[in-house]
Amino acid sequence: MRHVITAGVLAACALLGACADDHEELRSWMDQQRQNTPTVKETIAAPKKYEPFRYENAGPADPFSASKLAAKVGAEPTNRLKPDSNRRREALESFPLESIRMVGHMSSDRSRFALLQVENMVYQAREGNYAGQNYGRIMRVTDHEVVLKEVVQDAAGEWVERDTSLRLQETKQETRK
Repeated sequence: MRHVITAGVLAACALLGACADDHEELRSWMDQQRQNTPTVKETIAAPKKYEPFRYENAGPADPFSASKLAAKVGAEPTNRLKPDSNRRREALESFPLESIRMVGHMSSDRSRFALLQVENMVYQAREGNYAGQNYGRIMRVTDHEVVLKEVVQDAAGEWVERDTSLRLQETKQETRK
């Protein structure tokens, strides 16, 4: 048994000796490649010197001032999209638009009506009527949707328009046996 271990150790030493020769060949190849590779002599421009900017408080207004934002919010809006607050409110303006569902439509020779449901009540609405709490005016009634134009305030207090729609809600018919 002792002879087997000794023979294994000798075989391992012989293999490691052979690896040392492989490294020598690799080192000579690397030296040859270094000698044959041309050196790049490109100069890199010096970095620009940083000139710090000194902010003078006596000059222009502070862009981060809370009073600047407060003055903007309290100011009168510059655009003329402000909704008419003196107009008589319609029934569907009492409900948020998310709670209003289009459940059908009707049409006659002269006009088209959308059937809009809120809770358990169904209302008739046509072009020109208002719906929702964001001054949504009905612009178009089709077989499958009601297109509204809402007037809302943005973060700066300006009145802006946004388009939205109510789509026809399909109800599943229950079959009784």
